[in-house]
Amino acid sequence: MASGNTLNTWSAQANQPPASNFATLDLRNSISVLDFDASTAEAAVFLGVLPRHYAGGGLTVTIIWAASSATSGNCKWNAEIERIADGGHDIDADSFASAQTATEATNGTSGIATYTTIAFTSGAQMDSLAAGEAFRLRVTRDAADGGDTMTGDAELLAVEIKET
Repeated sequence: MASGNTLNTWSAQANQPPASNFATLDLRNSISVLDFDASTAEAAVFLGVLPRHYAGGGLTVTIIWAASSATSGNCKWNAEIERIADGGHDIDADSFASAQTATEATNGTSGIATYTTIAFTSGAQMDSLAAGEAFRLRVTRDAADGGDTMTGDAELLAVEIKET
């Protein structure tokens, strides 16, 4: 597989929300979005399988989002990968690798999408995920971080993973 090719995509409706502090499903002009609050760190979780044609490099997660009402400020995103290997950890407990982060300014017009990318190197950053294995991707708005200065909700439209 060549670098830059898409490996997985999810819409807002593919979210498997955590037990608490989850992003809430909403609509914007008949488009399903996940609302991430400006004052509480909220998360969304997506389940996938890394395609067998994955060549073993790093991964790039792209979060496609828009501001609910803001026209300025930064939004800080965290992304974490949890490998679900054959005979691996017990799925009754979370086992995500350390979060990788990116901070991005919202578009100057509320409702116009912003694409934020987060890079993962092969190995520990992606929980040593290998081709053909199931995994979960947790996306969180780190609203408590000083770098997150955007007021109002961040609305996630979709997420893409591509090979780096």
